[in-house]
Amino acid sequence: MKITDARVVVTCPGRNFVTLKIETDQGLYGVGDATLNGRELAVVSYLADHVVPTLIGRDAQRIEDIWQYLYRGAYWRRGPVTMCAISAVDTALWDLKAKQAKLPLYQLLGGASREGCMVYGHANGETIEDTLAEAERYIGMGYLAVRLQTGVPGLKSTYGVSKDKLFYEPADAANPTENVWSSEKYLRSAPDLFAAARERLGHDVHLLHDVHHRLTPIEAARLGKDLEPYRLYWLEDATPAENPERFRLIRQHTTTPLAVGEVFNTIHDARTLLQEQLVDYMRTTVVHAGGITGLRRIASLADLYGVRTGCHGATDLSPICMGAALHFDLSVPNFGIQEYMRHTAETDAVFPHAYRLEAGRMHPGETPGHGVDIDETLAAKFPYERKSLPVNRLEDGTMHDW
Repeated sequence: MKITDARVVVTCPGRNFVTLKIETDQGLYGVGDATLNGRELAVVSYLADHVVPTLIGRDAQRIEDIWQYLYRGAYWRRGPVTMCAISAVDTALWDLKAKQAKLPLYQLLGGASREGCMVYGHANGETIEDTLAEAERYIGMGYLAVRLQTGVPGLKSTYGVSKDKLFYEPADAANPTENVWSSEKYLRSAPDLFAAARERLGHDVHLLHDVHHRLTPIEAARLGKDLEPYRLYWLEDATPAENPERFRLIRQHTTTPLAVGEVFNTIHDARTLLQEQLVDYMRTTVVHAGGITGLRRIASLADLYGVRTGCHGATDLSPICMGAALHFDLSVPNFGIQEYMRHTAETDAVFPHAYRLEAGRMHPGETPGHGVDIDETLAAKFPYERKSLPVNRLEDGTMHDW
């Protein structure tokens, strides 16, 4: 099955998505997600200018060989742009192989390890009351797990809190908007949210929280300890993970489960955290970690150390990534939970898909391949829009980066 053509499709049905479509001499095609929020066109160029010309004429069935060629064959390895491009190729090739076999992708990955994949939704609001009302709405829709985020008293805006609750998109302007952050104000208010949540929602729903990399290790340790009575499913991205040793300090001081990894792009980013069991959930996902091939390696290493998966699944990942992630989730033995932020009706129309949500769990469906397609005619009606993610400064004007 020779690759005869490969092209990049950029569309913006409410937000930007980058898709790679690979065609073969057997009339089959596969699609992969290559979206890198706020840096989409960098991946477009990497694919169109450097990767696509090398794919033509190759055997589409040699997924591992092509992955190694694109990774090891490049002098400049790793990094989010390179790995998003490799992810798109890998996902499209797995889609092709499963279509050729006339099987849903999870069957090629060893079959189902569970009946469905538990997902969590995002409940957020300006106040605790607003957030809990949103949480009750998700629980009413059948969700078994909910992430809670609320505004911080004394700050004008808080990343993770939006006006549009179901379709949150943080990239909000052509150039980055600047927000003011205070760890002191946040640390005073966050425990109040979860105290109120457990009193109102009870203990039968899983509760999660995202710190968005904003705390020093000792601040994160303090927060984890303060949240212990409320039995969180996880505390996510408590501190930036470029230096994995930071998590040793957090681990020494709290038993709150820790999750990290949505900005990781290779197994090397995760290795120390996994081998030293410094986290409980690894959040890397298909589009950022080298596709199905790269993500399976990370999951296999995590499984050796009792760490479960919790793939990133915000709206900046296209339905193609969500479909592929769900096939991965269904198959791996150490699956934990899948983030699920709903896409808009326009996005769902551009990317028709087979996955479904029932009673708080998702299933990728039985369609051959990963079950997600792209309507290129409709996609062309939504041209690219320049959008950037916001940045944070501390109250004294310092750029926030621990």
